[in-house]
Amino acid sequence: MPFEKGSLIYLNLTSTVKESNELIETTSEEKAKEYKVHDPTKKYSSRLVAVGEGWVLGALDEKLKEMAVGEKAVVEIPPEKAFGTWDPLKVRIIPLRKFGEKAAQLKVGDEVEVDNKVGYVRLIGSGRVHIDFNHKLAGKTITYEVEVVEELKEDDRKIRALFARRIPIEEGKIKFFVQDNRLTFQLPEEIYFEEGLQIVKRALANDIFKFMPNIDKVVFEEDYEKPKTEKTERVESK
Repeated sequence: MPFEKGSLIYLNLTSTVKESNELIETTSEEKAKEYKVHDPTKKYSSRLVAVGEGWVLGALDEKLKEMAVGEKAVVEIPPEKAFGTWDPLKVRIIPLRKFGEKAAQLKVGDEVEVDNKVGYVRLIGSGRVHIDFNHKLAGKTITYEVEVVEELKEDDRKIRALFARRIPIEEGKIKFFVQDNRLTFQLPEEIYFEEGLQIVKRALANDIFKFMPNIDKVVFEEDYEKPKTEKTERVESK
């Protein structure tokens, strides 16, 4: 049965550039090893996707609406529906000296920032650098291999999944309770001083409101315990 807009699903996904078979991303450890980009420090697992909400490329999103749990598909997305066609007018030729001390370290493929715009080095020669401000995958056909693993239906699973998407910690450390349409998260101390935490909390709250209409309020609790003094520790040890 097709998914409704906003359905939360877990997806196995591998994307490649059709023209070169270059791997873009994968949730599969086996695929990462096959393409020789395996990272032993990374946890490979299915990705959470909200169907029809723009969490993946539009053409893939449309395909997901037609799929069902357990179904697999291969989706080819042409440049104009993926990362755009390649525009030669977005390539600038810049004197190498403009990069100062970093000039000697530049190499083809490097990502650089010029005039508050991010591009990548396309060519270096004759004291000049060709900087391409197109998306790195512009002009490429993208092939997706996807498998719908499961659809989340229980509120508990949805809350845990949405939290982990914004704040990637071990599932066992995600603590919360719901009472009278109010969702309270008890945050682990290890993330209290994470950069941008306030922005992340706002984004998580918005996700909760969007995908769980029964929740009217989201609260984040942070508990700070008084440090034990040497005297207290001696008393407790007796």
